Amino acid sequence: MIALDLDGTLLKDDKTISCKTKKVIQKARQEGHIVMIATGRPYRSSEMYYRELALDTPIVNFNGAFIHHPKDRSWGMYHSPLDIEVAKDIVEACNSFEFHNIIAEVMDEVYFHYHDEKLIEIFSLGTPAITTGDLRKFLHSAPTSMLIHTEEKLVKKIREHLSQVHAEVIDHRRWADPWHVIEIVKYGLNKAVGLKKAAEYFQIPPDRIIAFGDEDNDLEMLEYAGKGIAMGNAIDAVKAISNEETLTNEEDGIGVYLNEYLNLKAI
Repeated sequence: MIALDLDGTLLKDDKTISCKTKKVIQKARQEGHIVMIATGRPYRSSEMYYRELALDTPIVNFNGAFIHHPKDRSWGMYHSPLDIEVAKDIVEACNSFEFHNIIAEVMDEVYFHYHDEKLIEIFSLGTPAITTGDLRKFLHSAPTSMLIHTEEKLVKKIREHLSQVHAEVIDHRRWADPWHVIEIVKYGLNKAVGLKKAAEYFQIPPDRIIAFGDEDNDLEMLEYAGKGIAMGNAIDAVKAISNEETLTNEEDGIGVYLNEYLNLKAI
């Protein structure tokens, strides 16, 4: 089984899949390998890549907070949102720090603490329902995930606070592309949780799994897989725990690695 992160991994910087990598993935599937996506994105903004690759497997979204099989409803749907009171406590706590915005996603509904046209445009992929205003007043459902958009210098301080106050109920990650963001999901969730569900379904042991990633939210998935592969553009923490390193997302890192490792002769 082959698990693919999207941004910075399968996707080039222009958010497309290269023709070479797509050709290799198609050949791998033809030879019986199972390919799936595991991403921090919601399904609505990863569905186009699922369709582009013509996948027929489960998909991991929101870093494990939502796992389902788009082609098979009987497979099950696993949605694990944050407690709404915890979410509102986090918004309250953020008032002690400087931040640009807080975004809460309830599946296909997006809530913005502050109105921000640029952010709204980015999150509009898949046409979600959008609400803007103080999350403590307007957020009425348990969010699948939350994002805190802040300055790089404040990320560590805010994460330290989150760990001290909410360590038993949330997990948080950071990503720096295209902005510095802290991503929050319910405690115990990560991409490896979804990968494990899929592996059990297909009866594939971890040592027969290859996973590719580049960021903080890929760590558990790469550790769970028998072969955790860091992209050449991955952060140092990912490279440190990976089994191997491939080329960057701009250099067909996934395609080059799979073509050689699986002896596909596709490129």
